[in-house]
Amino acid sequence: MSPKSVKIIAEAGVNHNGSLEIAKQLIDSAADSGADFVKFQTFRAEALVTRSAKKAEYQLRQPYGDDNQLEMLKSYEIDQAGHVDLIQHCQVRGIKFLSSPFDLQSIDLLVDLGIQIIKIPSGEITNKPYLIHVARQGKPVVLSTGLSSLDEVSEAVRILVTNGLAEEGITLLHCNTQYPTPIDEVNLRAMVSMKSALGVAIGLSDHTEGITTPIAAVALGACVIEKHLTLDKALVGPDHAASLTPDKFREMVSSIRDVERAMGDGIKRPSSGELKNLFSVRKSIVASRTISAGDLFSSENLAVKRPGSGISPMEWENVVGTRAKWGFEIDELIRV
Repeated sequence: MSPKSVKIIAEAGVNHNGSLEIAKQLIDSAADSGADFVKFQTFRAEALVTRSAKKAEYQLRQPYGDDNQLEMLKSYEIDQAGHVDLIQHCQVRGIKFLSSPFDLQSIDLLVDLGIQIIKIPSGEITNKPYLIHVARQGKPVVLSTGLSSLDEVSEAVRILVTNGLAEEGITLLHCNTQYPTPIDEVNLRAMVSMKSALGVAIGLSDHTEGITTPIAAVALGACVIEKHLTLDKALVGPDHAASLTPDKFREMVSSIRDVERAMGDGIKRPSSGELKNLFSVRKSIVASRTISAGDLFSSENLAVKRPGSGISPMEWENVVGTRAKWGFEIDELIRV
């Protein structure tokens, strides 16, 4: 992904609750918000978890079902025909389709469907066979790094690179897998540390409430922002509570675009727009009392005042001690 423009991913995830109609509404909301991508999750529940796997802590807050992760995930599966339907809807709405594959067969499905970027979820960062299979597809990768140390991230990058993926094809997303993430556990500086240590593009997959953190991440150099989108935070499902509603997502996109424009090129110079203020804001050397021709300029008969259309105060030492060639009235700009 290009570091020259912040790419914004609307994470629909499983917030469709198993309904293709809701999934299409999420695509519509993501497109209307100005997001670049809308992302879902591709998996076969039985290839993802064992029958005895327990739900994550945040998933247990849902007021339905038991503690079994398998049964919950089955209700969120999207089959191949559903993927084709959603991809076509994205094309109609002018937004790019993404999905995170959670198993090898799902990687192949997405590649067969023409996916151009592979989004690796945090849980797969220590899944070596998975990483090797992804690398061999030869497609750009966006890798979420929740739950991982820098050493684990470095090893995942090494596996991807040694199996054929170029470093410039890797973007690392700093991430905290708590839903929602407490603001004091975000640790945005870790995103910068990854870029410094590994030399690849960086971004943020954000699970905090609100939009402050992703905006700050852009100011720190993030080139990708991923944020959950829901139609209604009160809906039943594991991720709705940590997601943004369409109006807040739109506000986040607008704010990120503002920050992106505000970042500029880094060269310190006056902007073209502010140059018109130059004379009214800066100062010149002026007469502080009546000065006659032949008088010696001194700190007693000179002052520094606006406007800045005369001799700059930076020339003070070059003026003091010389003689006036003309007479000056109080507040008149000095000429030499």
